[in-house]
Amino acid sequence: MINVTVLAVGKLKESYLRDGCGEYVKRLGAYAKINIIEITEEKCSDNPSDSEIQNVIKKEGERIIKKVPKGAVVIPLCIEGREYDSREFSALIENISLSSSHICFVIGGSFGLDDEVKALGKVKLSFGKMTLPHQLARMVLLEQVYRALSISNNSKYHK
Repeated sequence: MINVTVLAVGKLKESYLRDGCGEYVKRLGAYAKINIIEITEEKCSDNPSDSEIQNVIKKEGERIIKKVPKGAVVIPLCIEGREYDSREFSALIENISLSSSHICFVIGGSFGLDDEVKALGKVKLSFGKMTLPHQLARMVLLEQVYRALSISNNSKYHK
């Protein structure tokens, strides 16, 4: 059974997102050991300067790096990442599981991920060019990991 860690900046604030994520975590239990680690979101002003934004990204990045599990294959979610269809994503996870028992997905905060965090990933993942709120990205990620593992296990979930 593969270990999947999701490192995510910020807490899930909306109940519908907590419920949705909880449902996919429960479903994933059949295929993987899941660990969600929430990283404290750095505070900033309502109209931050470029330097304030860079400071936020850097501080969140430092917190993320400290929480990456040893030996895990890191997959940051970022706009410059590769887009996969569901079968390709399933194959990616299968291929990673041949050499590692732990995958760590990283979801940044409102301003994205620090370059040092992105550099940890041999593979970078994108859900497309549209920006998703990081809380919604977490639920989409959990659903897609569940779908990928369902495909690998010949479940009827993916049609």
